[in-house]
Amino acid sequence: MQALVLAEYGRLELKDVPRPEPGRGEVLVQVAACGICGSDVHGYDGSSGRRIPPIVMGHEAAGTVAAVGAGVGPFQPGDRVTFDSTVSCGECSWCRRGEVNLCERREVIGVSCGEYRRNGAFAEFLVVPERILYPLPDAMPFAEAAMLEAVSVALHAVRMSGISGGETALVVGAGMIGLLTLQAARAAGCRRILVADVDASRLELAASLGADETIHLPGTELSAEVLRRTSGGVDVALEAVGRNDTVTAAIESVVRGGTVVLIGNIAPQVTIPLQAVVSRQLRLQGSAASAGEYPQAIELIASGTIQVKPLISAVAPLEEGPRWFERLYAHEPNLMKVVLTPLAEKPL
Repeated sequence: MQALVLAEYGRLELKDVPRPEPGRGEVLVQVAACGICGSDVHGYDGSSGRRIPPIVMGHEAAGTVAAVGAGVGPFQPGDRVTFDSTVSCGECSWCRRGEVNLCERREVIGVSCGEYRRNGAFAEFLVVPERILYPLPDAMPFAEAAMLEAVSVALHAVRMSGISGGETALVVGAGMIGLLTLQAARAAGCRRILVADVDASRLELAASLGADETIHLPGTELSAEVLRRTSGGVDVALEAVGRNDTVTAAIESVVRGGTVVLIGNIAPQVTIPLQAVVSRQLRLQGSAASAGEYPQAIELIASGTIQVKPLISAVAPLEEGPRWFERLYAHEPNLMKVVLTPLAEKPL
């Protein structure tokens, strides 16, 4: 089979590699679509340390069951499916209480980080455990289904925020996860949502996807504008960038007793205004991946409550992957999600 291999940092090659075979409890998926995640782009140059070559990257995928291993239950060849990016052990205390994203032996598809190596979905076929598989509606295009992983991340962040309806929220960052978090917060019942970014075109997209207000300012100037517009701050800030200035702005933008959810993690370390957090009794909540939100994500995309099609910039064959990685790595303007298709289906 063909696979897009990160042969060395900065160099992707389309190679013929052995087709994997499903073992007990595993399913062979013929990949129809796989999105290029920002973490893949960071892995492309080695900056994340989690894509050690040689590795087949890609974890935002959907396709069709091609074969099943022994002991597999309801899934059969021909079924349209997607799968979680997290491969949890299913046995540790975290898994037993449903927090699979905190699994003691957690692995991520398409990641090689020293502790483990698990090839991903920039390939014609991929083997995954049946327990992380989800059926897809017949009407859902595979390219849109490849967005489910990102949608589940946004839904998990909103769940971690405690939003229950009627809140005012600030989303910091109008990238892929920020725009999906905006929609997830709206679906959860937020009354008013502000979105901030330094890219005007992304803010236009945010407005079209339901933002009540947009703020075109850097993090250093953001909190003052949020406080001015809200007469004291927002109830919840959802930070989807992960830099020092944007984290500080999120903290400074919430009301006393407010909540800040940290989703983005571009910088490995940030400093926080500790006295503001302590004296105003703020809640800082990290949000990692997802934990059981896939069924909800499928339902919200299928119903049109969360729109993903406007976020897909291009759908391209797998062999064009190196060129699209170069364009994403160069931060080409107005380029959001690129979906690679090992199969010939044109889902959009």
